[in-house]
Amino acid sequence: MSEERGFEFHPGDAPLLVSVPHDGRAIPEAIAGRMTEHALELPDTDWHVARLYAFCRGLGASLLVARCSRYVIDLNRPPDDGALYRGQMTTGLCPTMSFAGLALYRDGEEPDSSEIRERVSKYWEPYHARIADCLNAMVEQHGHALLWDAHSIASEVPLLFEGRLPVLNIGTNGGASCAAPLRDAVSAVANESPFSLVTDGRFRGGYITRHYGDPARGRHAIQLELAQRAYMDERLRLYDEDRAARLAGTLAGMLAAFANSAAALYGSR
Repeated sequence: MSEERGFEFHPGDAPLLVSVPHDGRAIPEAIAGRMTEHALELPDTDWHVARLYAFCRGLGASLLVARCSRYVIDLNRPPDDGALYRGQMTTGLCPTMSFAGLALYRDGEEPDSSEIRERVSKYWEPYHARIADCLNAMVEQHGHALLWDAHSIASEVPLLFEGRLPVLNIGTNGGASCAAPLRDAVSAVANESPFSLVTDGRFRGGYITRHYGDPARGRHAIQLELAQRAYMDERLRLYDEDRAARLAGTLAGMLAAFANSAAALYGSR
């Protein structure tokens, strides 16, 4: 394992990278001192996702986990903070409000453009450089690269979506980030699971999926947004070993299908 500028990276030997951009909890003191009590509770964290996906290293996957909170900088947004879901509520590259619509900073303490650029340089750029380097190395060695962007969210977030979210939310940007045979293999495993499923619904994939997914160049990216009720107590934010074990079995099957379908498409080197 290496720890570098706001993330941990565990290298593997398979052409598969699992990215976890939103499970980080660290906030530098200079930022935390300007935040509201609500913000410091980190309510929008993708709680325990890195722990849930720890099994992926046994599959030979590389694992990239952000250490800083998404409230410091959202690693799944473009560096120019352009819209990903037009016409829908968004919280921004360096968020100033939570998914509940509450302020993250005390009045007048929000980051200015200079501070945002500094955070991009310190946290966003190194994380994305690691993704790019990892995928490039996979393509060179294996002829293709697979990226799985791992997320979770509360089952009900009224400002973001109506009703209760399905457990498994597969995003391929409408098929643009991942070839259909790979997407279909992953979806087939999900369909056979006990968990509810939607593909390219409310969560079609953020910047990471859209930017790095390029099937024509042998790079396939999928985002999976999980409803947190499937593996934890949402009210207490506690990991549930039994629920997590059941879900991890399905996730392992989905990742294996992703890798196996790619191997069938490209062959092995």
